[in-house]
Amino acid sequence: MPLYEHVFLARQDLGPQQVEESTNQYKAVIEGLGGKVGKTEYWGIKSLSYRIRKNRKAHMTLLNIDAPAPAIAEMERQMRLSEDVIRYLTVRVDELEEGPSAMMRKADRDRERDDRGDRGGRGFGDRGGDRGGFRSERPRRDGDEPQPQQQQAEGE
Repeated sequence: MPLYEHVFLARQDLGPQQVEESTNQYKAVIEGLGGKVGKTEYWGIKSLSYRIRKNRKAHMTLLNIDAPAPAIAEMERQMRLSEDVIRYLTVRVDELEEGPSAMMRKADRDRERDDRGDRGGRGFGDRGGDRGGFRSERPRRDGDEPQPQQQQAEGE
């Protein structure tokens, strides 16, 4: 049977429990029509690049599916009818990815970085009073008049 990766976005005002119920409903459709769902990953609530049906965020879920095409068509038909699903995408693949997906690896990497307290060189303490790397006077070019030096106030 063909292999598919399927991602769907659910409305932001749903709870994680409702998204899980929807996922189980779609898994039941696939399994009822002779397919099987290998891996299910809930990616959490993510910000969208642009508003979709007045939603700025969405719950994202990945399904790795091994099913015939009619089972995928029926699942997508039910998603089109559902008001809770705002977008979905099904991609046929040659083989399913084992282990965590790229989104889950990114989440793990971000979590590790937060646990270490590593800011990746973007912290304020590593500039040595440089005020964000900006220079106080712009560099001169040929033909520019020299800029007068600012006088420091007495007592500084």
